[in-house]
Amino acid sequence: MESNTSVLEFHILPFFIKADNKLFIFSIVFFFLIYFFGILVNFIIITVIFVDPHLHTPMYLFLCNLSIIDICYTTIIVPKLLYILLSGNNTVSFTQCFIQMYFVYLASTTEITVIFIMAYDRYVAICHPLHYHRILNKKISIILIMITWICGFLNSLLFTSSILKMFFCSSSTIHQIFCDSKALLNIACSGTELFYIVLYTECFIFGLCPVICNLMSYVQIIRVILRIKSKDGRKKAFSTCSSHLMVMVIYYGSCVAVYLIPGSDRYALLEQIFTVLFSTVVPMLNPLIYSLRNNEIKNSLWKLLA
Repeated sequence: MESNTSVLEFHILPFFIKADNKLFIFSIVFFFLIYFFGILVNFIIITVIFVDPHLHTPMYLFLCNLSIIDICYTTIIVPKLLYILLSGNNTVSFTQCFIQMYFVYLASTTEITVIFIMAYDRYVAICHPLHYHRILNKKISIILIMITWICGFLNSLLFTSSILKMFFCSSSTIHQIFCDSKALLNIACSGTELFYIVLYTECFIFGLCPVICNLMSYVQIIRVILRIKSKDGRKKAFSTCSSHLMVMVIYYGSCVAVYLIPGSDRYALLEQIFTVLFSTVVPMLNPLIYSLRNNEIKNSLWKLLA
């Protein structure tokens, strides 16, 4: 695929940090700990679900898939960022930049789809409990997971292809922590028409539609929970749903913030902070939010450690 560009390499400039700045050292330690801890907790979640047969249900299958995506998410971004910060070599070839972007949007699309499916899982479990195992059996769950990854591969290919139509003829400096489409858009001088068409279409399909469907499902879920007479039953139902709702709000909120912030130098630092939140911090928080509020995972973990 031939690219319409005169730029052969990019320069990633995260946070505008200089090597003699104290914030520079803090950033290295911060990203290393975020990456290490995120990999560790997600790996623990995957191991616990894999080892315990009682957790081989659709809900935990989706959660396990979410942890795999989060490991991929941070691995695509953080090691390269740490290399840039430690070596001072912020040059990224055109090919490397677009390969990284492809896998970032693959992980992003897959995560959005999995979060949406997990909302549907909670809706069926609470609003139609007698039909849960018929609607979401193991076979259907595996098919849904396969569909999420296929959608991720195809959507990322479409998104990246639209960016390859741009011309980069003025600046090659990307003010971001990775090769991000919005950062590339800021330095493109032409050829952005197709990108905007794809972007607006994706915002509708993978942004607005899932959010509306999730909100509608949670309205029904809350109605059913309020009708549960048992206090323990209401508490258990609300606990499983609140974890997912928390993850959804943090992830969607930070993503929307990044792409709604005006593309100017005035808001560059704020944009990078929100990018760090949804691309590195949220993948670390996801397993913590689910595991700390889920007694079944905690019990399985203690059994594994015993």
